[in-house]
Amino acid sequence: MLSSKDSKFGVVAIGRNEGDRLRGCLQSLTPAATVVYVDSGSKDGSAQWARDWGAEVIELDVRLPFTAARARNAGFKRLREMAPTLDYVQFVDGDCELIERWPEPALAFLDSHPDVGAVCGMRRERYPRRSVYNWLCDQEWNGPINEVCACGGDMMVRAIAIEAVKGYREDMIAGEDPELCVRLRAAGWRIWRLDIQMTHHDAAMTRFSQWWRRGVRSGYVFAQGAYLHGAPPERHFVWESSRAWLWGVCFPIICLMITLTVEPWGWVVWLIYLLQFLRQIWRNSGPLSQRATLALFQTLVRFPEGLGQMKFLTDRTLNRRVRLIEYK
Repeated sequence: MLSSKDSKFGVVAIGRNEGDRLRGCLQSLTPAATVVYVDSGSKDGSAQWARDWGAEVIELDVRLPFTAARARNAGFKRLREMAPTLDYVQFVDGDCELIERWPEPALAFLDSHPDVGAVCGMRRERYPRRSVYNWLCDQEWNGPINEVCACGGDMMVRAIAIEAVKGYREDMIAGEDPELCVRLRAAGWRIWRLDIQMTHHDAAMTRFSQWWRRGVRSGYVFAQGAYLHGAPPERHFVWESSRAWLWGVCFPIICLMITLTVEPWGWVVWLIYLLQFLRQIWRNSGPLSQRATLALFQTLVRFPEGLGQMKFLTDRTLNRRVRLIEYK
């Protein structure tokens, strides 16, 4: 374990009403030289608890829209004021705990690869068996190893790299981390994912409604990402947006029109979703029961993603202020 006195990195943790999850998060950050916690309007005493623990605390102005990007920028700015000589910053969400063995190999990798701007490891769910929705998150975190296009919310970033691209876009309700990585790569930095566990995450999803809202948020993020960086060669989130429009908006409308005009046989067209479900089972890996469960939700999630796409289009057309889509 690294000594905080000798540490080359600081931590920016962000949260909103995380309760005991925040306590676990901050207690896992002892290797860091400096810890800044940014609170987005918590009502559960999180900010005071973080102060008592010893973190530098920033409470965001509640009159402005909350976003994770805004919180990360505020935390990074304060961290640089407090410790301007730190080379690296570890970003972590308040519902995550940093694995004790993570910082040392991450720092060694960044030291030996000066062209890498950000590095991340594996994120795993702490309680994947508590609900199928937690389990789905755990499956989602299984990403490729080595050089990648993007990291998630937990990552260690070279301070000069994030300064070079002027930090996060504060108008993004989520997906600010892949968007940051797009700009890092455009500036010549590489992104890397190590085959080492980095964090435990607690999605705390136990209800279908939570999963649905998270899907709406994903659809919104895909739409916003494609709007910002959808042009070649990046094509950021273009496929994900197209898929949401196709399966979550266009096909349902077409199927409904055929059903209403070609009765009673029009209902047959809805079998396209059964075929998609079977296709996903074939493509997934693992035991059949897990493949089928994952395939079911991979098919269903296109509907909330489609709603998210339409919400972004509506907000953009009406020039409405972006607001968080929270699921817990």
